[in-house]
Amino acid sequence: MKDVLLYPLQNLNEYKEVISYIEESDGAALVNGLLPMQKPHIAYSVFKELKKQILFIANSDLEAKKVYEDLDGYIKGKVEYLSSQDIYFYHLDAKDRREEAKKLKTLFKLAKGEKVIVVTSAEAILRKYIPKKVLIDNVITYKVGDTVDIEKLTNTLVNLGYERVSKIEGFGQFSIRGGIIDIFSLEYTNPIRMELFDDEVDSIRTFDVFSQMSIEKIKKIVITPSREFIYPEELDKIVKNLKKEINDNTDDDAISNIDKISSKTYFEGVENYIDYIYPQENKSIFTYLDEDAVIFTQDVTRLKEKCENYFEEFKDNYKVNLERGLALKSQGKLIYTYNDLSYLIENRSILLNTLLVRQINEFNIKRVINFDSREIPPYNGKLELLAEDLNRLKYNGNKVVLVTSTLDRAKKLSKDLLEFNVETIVSKNRDVEIKSSQIIICPGNISRGFEYKSIKFVVITDNEIIGVQKRTSTRKKRKKNKNGQKIDSFLDLNIGDYVVHENSGIGRYTGIEQVIVNGIKKDYIKIIYQGGDNLYVPIDQMDKVQKYIGADVERVKLNKLGTSEWTRAKAKVKREIEDMTKDLIELYAKREKVKGFKFSKDTIWQKEFEDLFPHEETEDQLKAIKETKKDMESSKVMDRLVCGDVGYGKTEVAIRAIFKACMDGKQVAVLVPTTILAQQHYNTFKERFENYPLRVEVLSRFKTPKQQKQIIEDAKKGLVDILIGTHRIVSKDIDLPKLGLVVIDEEQRFGVKHKESLKKIKNTVDVLTLSATPIPRTLHMSLSGIRDMSVIEDPPQERHPVITYVTEAKESIIQDEVERELARGGQVFFVYNRVEGIERIASKVQELVPDARVAVAHGRMTAKALENIIIDFLNKEYDVLVCTTIVETGMDISNANTMIIYDADKMGLAQLYQLRGRVGRSSRQGYAYLMYEKDKVLSEVAEKRLKAIKEFTEFGSGFKIAMRDLEIRGAGNILGSQQHGHMAVIGYDLYVKMLNDAIRKVKGEPIVEEVEVEIDLSVNAYIPDYYIDDELIKLEMYKKIACIENKDDLAEVQYELEDRFSDIPKPVETLLNIAYIKSMCKKLKIEKVRQVKNEIILYPLTRYKTKETMGHKIVKELEELLEKMLKLNN
Repeated sequence: MKDVLLYPLQNLNEYKEVISYIEESDGAALVNGLLPMQKPHIAYSVFKELKKQILFIANSDLEAKKVYEDLDGYIKGKVEYLSSQDIYFYHLDAKDRREEAKKLKTLFKLAKGEKVIVVTSAEAILRKYIPKKVLIDNVITYKVGDTVDIEKLTNTLVNLGYERVSKIEGFGQFSIRGGIIDIFSLEYTNPIRMELFDDEVDSIRTFDVFSQMSIEKIKKIVITPSREFIYPEELDKIVKNLKKEINDNTDDDAISNIDKISSKTYFEGVENYIDYIYPQENKSIFTYLDEDAVIFTQDVTRLKEKCENYFEEFKDNYKVNLERGLALKSQGKLIYTYNDLSYLIENRSILLNTLLVRQINEFNIKRVINFDSREIPPYNGKLELLAEDLNRLKYNGNKVVLVTSTLDRAKKLSKDLLEFNVETIVSKNRDVEIKSSQIIICPGNISRGFEYKSIKFVVITDNEIIGVQKRTSTRKKRKKNKNGQKIDSFLDLNIGDYVVHENSGIGRYTGIEQVIVNGIKKDYIKIIYQGGDNLYVPIDQMDKVQKYIGADVERVKLNKLGTSEWTRAKAKVKREIEDMTKDLIELYAKREKVKGFKFSKDTIWQKEFEDLFPHEETEDQLKAIKETKKDMESSKVMDRLVCGDVGYGKTEVAIRAIFKACMDGKQVAVLVPTTILAQQHYNTFKERFENYPLRVEVLSRFKTPKQQKQIIEDAKKGLVDILIGTHRIVSKDIDLPKLGLVVIDEEQRFGVKHKESLKKIKNTVDVLTLSATPIPRTLHMSLSGIRDMSVIEDPPQERHPVITYVTEAKESIIQDEVERELARGGQVFFVYNRVEGIERIASKVQELVPDARVAVAHGRMTAKALENIIIDFLNKEYDVLVCTTIVETGMDISNANTMIIYDADKMGLAQLYQLRGRVGRSSRQGYAYLMYEKDKVLSEVAEKRLKAIKEFTEFGSGFKIAMRDLEIRGAGNILGSQQHGHMAVIGYDLYVKMLNDAIRKVKGEPIVEEVEVEIDLSVNAYIPDYYIDDELIKLEMYKKIACIENKDDLAEVQYELEDRFSDIPKPVETLLNIAYIKSMCKKLKIEKVRQVKNEIILYPLTRYKTKETMGHKIVKELEELLEKMLKLNN
């Protein structure tokens, strides 16, 4: 392919010189005069032409990410990013492993000699890596037909750093169930399932982590080490050397690390002992590169500076920890220095870039190459200026390429330029030839334009033309489950959890018990009720039991068996739900009749404005925008609710609606619950609308009374287009004569009387409400006929996932982390969730880091005081904000990138998940430290929670549960506090069931009363332990079996069982058939199926005699009979 961005370089003498240098001489070449955006361009060109590995060394992690994105825009799939992680001497219990996985993948690619460009930073090239040979020797491969010794494989996997679990949730885990081996190796995006026949590999397939179902078959599996560190075979000598370094000052943590090394146990920070374990000299990243690889530096002077600073920082950190007894003597050589580089690089070609010509002593410089290049001026959307320049360039015989974010934009730009008499050629890709005096427009992802003067070659990007460059992603669209997830609700039932039985109320689940009656084995769920009564629920009636999910699980009261209190409670809730749905439906019908303003279709401006949005919209976001516009263009009054987590792009939906309203000359009021949010929206809107003649104003206590008065007057005259403020906007003295749209943010946080005044508004103008609480899909489906809502479920493109650590709370750690963040110029959230001791904690932080400016914020302060502190924090007047969990509510502070959560073990996963989402919102890396107090005796519950937090951190497990907790809260918010109370009484799942019935009733749809079916046949029907031994997974499967409603469901569950647990044993097969029989009985209105000796009674319909004596054959016969009866009925 001829890449239009490349081949003009073939005529550039300086470029030819670079190529000849790489091919001929060793030593270094000094390159002068290249602009930042040309360095990736030249690197890409060299890569395309010479097909050699390239290591591009950027100065910092942040710059490396930018270069990576640029290169990725040129050449997808051939660019890797090698990150560097900070060195911690103290003990970490767990840390996020995603970064490590990416790093390992990159090392493997280099080690295998794949031709790739690796972008990395100064910090990463000074680090030591495990010898390449060790990594390659520890890769195992299996293909279909190989024999496997399971015990040996288990040991190997543990040695490679894999962790054995009952069900895989993240990479680096494996699970063995009978003849099925699941492994999540780094080489793959999905985990792999190997099925054995005896000891031979029968099939290998990939499977999905969430559904645990197979995706596709593959021929072989490559198992790579799961950590970037592997223990060698022999450790005795190494451990001896380590023990020599212990003295009286050595901390217990360091001693326990040495014990772990001697028992080959992996722990966070084992890589800090690399010099003891692998004493080889050269352990640099360069040993991974091919002999003929090319090394590129971004700027050699800055690189030197950065390396020296990094080394100094490390030295200081090491000295402090040596005094603390956490570091050992020889760990002072953990990283290389800048002066080691020329020795480590050996004979590879290295291009040293500098902007200014200067003397460089550390490298043996063989050539100096000078480029002459210049930047492209910004046009900021002024096409007439661009056209003028293009005509001039064309006249002078330049080759010009305009790069836009999408093909649509390219076509539009070409059309627009024609109006200024500039002819251009639009190409749908970069594979096109260009001649002198030609202008070609093509789509691509490049951040900045540049010009090579001597060959008259100019590249101009969207960034210069309109001031924004959209990053488009190539995410795979995930298929959404059409019919919703049927059987998700039983997910994690642990012994001791509260459950709701539809007919008996709330009890406590105490496990599965196998009971043998008349020689027949059956599993029962045992539930204990108030007063110690036990209820045994047969497994086939499991669909009557749900995990209790309500408001406060701590305050749940158990029901008593055999009393009417549960029936009464249920009846009361049912009445209330019916009243609510009636009101909602009436309101909805009333609103349908009210005529509102019909907005006109989108203008050209609207399209242009939307193109300026710098991120790519998610599917859900686009859907919400489309629905909102459709509502505005219809004649009924809009009342739409947009739900989605903070940061999922709800504001953009509002901004586009606002712009649309303003295009029709209407005024817009934006209503927010707090001054802080008002201020934040004001800043966002100001920025988004700056190129348009729209006036945005905010009414808040930060404006003087005089300013406020002026704004109110201008609004009356219709001079203000968009007015933002708290409930002050709805007061009497404010009049917006051309009001066409009201946007309400976080409605659930307004008080009752404000809600009343909001209701009045809602009857006449279009209203768009935004809510940050995610809501459950089930509820959304139920309410879709009564309330217009759009739900944004897709998270936005991950900027950088927050790196999470779990560690014991120690002063030294707090001190190090706060200092580290301040050194990066960022701010810190310190979350301590008790108002009582918060001042004490704040002064402790102040004492540990005397230079930091510390502020305290908690919910017991007055609203004003709280807002002032947060606004000051936003304006960077404080470095550390010690606060209670109030930060989880909708605040967006992009400069705070480290969060320390004290006593994290006392919080739920949902809360931690939400808190963690508060940092890393800018382009910088976010860090979260979950700390727990070192207590000699952790209670069993706390121990469990801590384990859950560690797993959540390492593997992202428990994510579903966290989301569920949040959603239930969201459901309460949307339905109002009263309904939230009802949910607490009967549990969420039952509540939704009743809500659906009520909605059907109000809409006049027929409600089918379900028949309770009791089946009593003398057959063994249960899941034996040898088939599934983990109780949680067993429950999950029982639940799925109980939910079988037809033949398709039956086939689906059968397939899943075979896929996950291999061939189905007889008792399980019988269990499946009975579930299917039960579903047919419901349709035929059969209430009881009983077997008396050789007679089968189908009460109240019929009875028949059977000749079969074998249990499963009796079941088969009955199944066929019922299928015939159903056919006759239809």
